[in-house]
Amino acid sequence: MIAVIGGSGFENFEDFKVIEDLERVTPFGLASSGFRKVSLAGKELLFMSRHGKSHELTPSEINYPANIFALKREGAQGILSVSAVGSLKEEHEPGKLVLPFQFFDRTKGIRRSSFCGHGVVGHVSLAHPVCKAVSKKIYETALDQDVPVSLGGTYVCMEGPQFSTYAESIHYQSLGGDVIGMTNFPEVALAREAGISYIPMSFVTDYDCWDTSRPHVTLDEVKRIMKGNNEKAFSVIKKFVQEGNPFADCDCREQGLKNGLMTPLENLSAEQRKWLEVLRKG
Repeated sequence: MIAVIGGSGFENFEDFKVIEDLERVTPFGLASSGFRKVSLAGKELLFMSRHGKSHELTPSEINYPANIFALKREGAQGILSVSAVGSLKEEHEPGKLVLPFQFFDRTKGIRRSSFCGHGVVGHVSLAHPVCKAVSKKIYETALDQDVPVSLGGTYVCMEGPQFSTYAESIHYQSLGGDVIGMTNFPEVALAREAGISYIPMSFVTDYDCWDTSRPHVTLDEVKRIMKGNNEKAFSVIKKFVQEGNPFADCDCREQGLKNGLMTPLENLSAEQRKWLEVLRKG
């Protein structure tokens, strides 16, 4: 099943028809509010509002392990992670969809970034954290929908909730960053551990503060761009799901804790084995 995680400006999509509210309680705490099974174009999807249905969670407060676990438990094979980002490059103008392949984690260690710990040890590769084959399908779908789009690049994930200083913005550019946001890490790492394919759909709202040639964008302008980005995201997602579920043939499930668990199961508690069974399924 395809899952959609909606970030800032994507807390809901009006044309998603709600089928049912889903269980938020997990072994890792409570998943974000607004977790539902929805219908779009005759297809069932999972939808989670990352910051909660009323946008009540800062990026640091989101319970990323609970969110990913809840999605896996409901059968998620792939995640379309829809987010608002700032641009670190001139060519990524506001309103553009960027589909990054790589990440820089510049968060501050506040967030739990792994299901492992407390007696559970496992290692997974994040060398290639994004499913490129499915990203290319999203790219082609966006082109078909006349949505400006760029394939590849690097997402810099900062802690927030404050935006960058000028010095930080220049530094992130020097690292080769394309866009900057606050939520895709550790989300992508946890998805990999859970064996769920992950596709970041990064919609640019404005240029980060490295660009001093432009006046700072107004809140009204950001809201206008975000509204347009919401409409673009919906059109791409709708067309994408109509063409089937390419995640069903993805091998990302083999790259998670299914094959990366180091601790023998017999050495773990019954509770740990139970939640690992969910994460390693598929």
